[in-house]
Amino acid sequence: MRAQTASPALFASLVDDVVASGSETISVSVPATGEPHHDLPRSSADDVRDAVARARLAQLAWARAGFAHRRRVLLRAHDLLLDRSDLLLDLIQTESGKTRGQALEEVFEAASVTRYNALSASKVLRGRRARGGIPLVVSSRVRYAPKGVVGVITPWNYALSLAAMDVVPALAAGCAVVQKADDLGALSILALRRAFVEAGVPEALWAVVTGEAAEAGEALTDEVDYICFTGSTATGRRIAEKAGRRLVGASLELGGKNPMIVLDDVDPEQAAADAAFGCFSAMGQLCVSIERIYVHSRIAGAFERALVARLEQAKIGTALDFTSDYGSLASAAQLERVRAHLDDALAKGATVLVGGEPRPDIGPWCFSPTVLTGVTRDMRVHGEETFGAIASLYLFDSDEEAVIAANASEYGLNASVLTRSPSRARRIANALEAGSVNIGDGYRASFSSVDAPMGGVKSSGLGRRNGAEGLRRFVEPVTISKTTGLLQLPRTGAEVGVLAGPFLLLARILKAIRRA
Repeated sequence: MRAQTASPALFASLVDDVVASGSETISVSVPATGEPHHDLPRSSADDVRDAVARARLAQLAWARAGFAHRRRVLLRAHDLLLDRSDLLLDLIQTESGKTRGQALEEVFEAASVTRYNALSASKVLRGRRARGGIPLVVSSRVRYAPKGVVGVITPWNYALSLAAMDVVPALAAGCAVVQKADDLGALSILALRRAFVEAGVPEALWAVVTGEAAEAGEALTDEVDYICFTGSTATGRRIAEKAGRRLVGASLELGGKNPMIVLDDVDPEQAAADAAFGCFSAMGQLCVSIERIYVHSRIAGAFERALVARLEQAKIGTALDFTSDYGSLASAAQLERVRAHLDDALAKGATVLVGGEPRPDIGPWCFSPTVLTGVTRDMRVHGEETFGAIASLYLFDSDEEAVIAANASEYGLNASVLTRSPSRARRIANALEAGSVNIGDGYRASFSSVDAPMGGVKSSGLGRRNGAEGLRRFVEPVTISKTTGLLQLPRTGAEVGVLAGPFLLLARILKAIRRA
């Protein structure tokens, strides 16, 4: 498969799949060099509306085709993703600047999500019998109807896996998708889509558009029947407001300022390794990555030494292979964001424990993984999501103190607990205000558990992706009830009077036999 590489001819072929009728393009640069790499077409509001209209027609046939057909198509797509893994890894690295190992997370996740939804949709969404209000007299059944056309807006940082986590369950549920791709992740998304189209997904059923949020994004949220958004909390709030005005549903995975609690019974070397990866995978440009490390004061010295040594010895690189531990920030804007948070913290008295320097010798947007101490509430890095190569280290003296500090945030997306004690880990995990909690790991345990729901609380979002909850967001439950004819329901005052006593007695009997 290495013979199929991310070549200029492939880039040109992929961008042709963007729904765009005009000639306007934008030049996209890549992290490895900072130089322009390819031109991406721009979609207009009319292009978005046309894509939604075509998707509506395709969705009707796709929904009628049934679960068995959709399962076969998605499983073929699963195999194509694995067959093309090297190509997808090249594209992910080229666009995002992350290491090949961290790109592999995306390919594995996309395949896992596809397999799960292909095999689970019929079981989760087939429909079910429901108890009627009057046993033997009324019967009910619930069916699940696809919502129609789903709008998916995904960011650049985990373009392949985040697309799969929203698009694939929508397809499995019988919906169509119009996806707005971020410029910096469009090639990966288009390559993902192409595998699904070649597996049998109709081209119009999954359309990809690009362009400015003010035009393409607004048009998308104006037209679709449900919206999925992954990105900043500020933008998520605006999308939620628009969805609310239109009375359509939305699932929003938003920002995070995710804590890791390191207890005093850990092996400092192992804990430092887990913290380093949890904080700086994809250079911290991941919504569930760790930005706050809370370390018990008894082991703080040993942990800090181990963490510094690990990060100082780590290899930063941009090669399309498995030789690097950490990669590049994704853009000049990301580098500026990291610098702004760092400069603000240092000006207000924080100390760099390790890192703190750009690495232009490796790549124009490379930055050494940075850990700060002495961070206070007046610093931006304390409460704002950095979404880059900075983590802050704090000390605590008791489990209760650590939980209170970890929960003292407007965000609640992900959290982590490192300890050797299962009971202590469960107790702390149950007290943390987060949609996901990882024990013994930074984020990968929950991120890879595609049978379990994933999402945030507080300002970190609404709704859940993955698992049965992730599938059910794309359907409307419809209740179909009928009378059996065993007893005629009353229609007049006199008929109600005759049956009032028996109905009230029935309610008491049902409670006595514990029947809902």
